[in-house]
Amino acid sequence: MTEDRCVRYGDTVIPYRILRCEASAQRIRVQVECDGRVVILAPVEASDATITAIVKRRTRWIYEHLRSIADRKVPLPKRDWVSGESHRYLGRRYALKVRVGAVEPERVVLASGQLKVYVAVHDPKHVRILVQAWFRERANFWLRKRVNELATQLPWVRKAPSVAIRQMKSRWGSCSPAGRLTLNPVLVRAPADAVDYVIVHELCHLRHHNHSRSFYLLLARHAPGWERIKERLDAMAESLYMEQG
Repeated sequence: MTEDRCVRYGDTVIPYRILRCEASAQRIRVQVECDGRVVILAPVEASDATITAIVKRRTRWIYEHLRSIADRKVPLPKRDWVSGESHRYLGRRYALKVRVGAVEPERVVLASGQLKVYVAVHDPKHVRILVQAWFRERANFWLRKRVNELATQLPWVRKAPSVAIRQMKSRWGSCSPAGRLTLNPVLVRAPADAVDYVIVHELCHLRHHNHSRSFYLLLARHAPGWERIKERLDAMAESLYMEQG
């Protein structure tokens, strides 16, 4: 059963939908979806007054999340692939520095706080190809390295699983029923703690191949504060994808 209502925050009217179901357990949950929908999950026996009171208490929180979603939709400037532009690697921004000259081989080097691209002739399309190839190589190296390192810290993982690096539109990672991990290479642009959270999340699926209470208890034990990290990662998702050019 669903009900559509709204709440006011200053001059802003915020619509929300109440979903009543047995699966909501014993408490009322307020969720702001990534597309801006506000959903209230409530047990069938919850009174209207109780739901309204909780929504009003969380109105500022809802409003701030909706503002954050709106801010993320502001388009980033188009890349020209010239010196001065910045790229994120493991959450830190590095200025792009294009160096033109008779170099062999052409290469990309991360040094002195800069992402340096050495090319014979300055061609923005070629710079783009080199930088994107560098990020793919780093994703393959870093994500596999962290899977191997984190796997050794988890007692139920006897052997680090095989890993595929593949770009996905709406997921950071996945774990197949056979125990194979797939990780999104865009992660290499995210902060290191976000990378670790995603990997630990998938490694927890080697023990609980579901999102049960037992799974989340295990995740919380080995990735403290994961909710905050996930929220921050999801908030920067659109900009991370757009930075790829």
